[in-house]
Amino acid sequence: MPTVLLIFGWRVFFYANEAGEPPHVHCTKAECDAKYWLNFETYDIRPAYEYNVNPADRRMIRKVIFNHFDYIMGEWQRAEQERGK
Repeated sequence: MPTVLLIFGWRVFFYANEAGEPPHVHCTKAECDAKYWLNFETYDIRPAYEYNVNPADRRMIRKVIFNHFDYIMGEWQRAEQERGK
């Protein structure tokens, strides 16, 4: 599971065995766990789930994802190429 970012205590990563799923990231920090779908065409994110994520953490992780959106999408595409897609 390659870590894409480690910032403000958040670990943003992919699982290597999730081929076939749309672009997304997993995010963890302490007891918080979340997964966000990424839409490159509309430059948008949508939560798949958010466990133990309070409103302040939700704002922070969304800000982190948006501020690094192009980098994250580039890493997703690179990982897809490495998986042979």
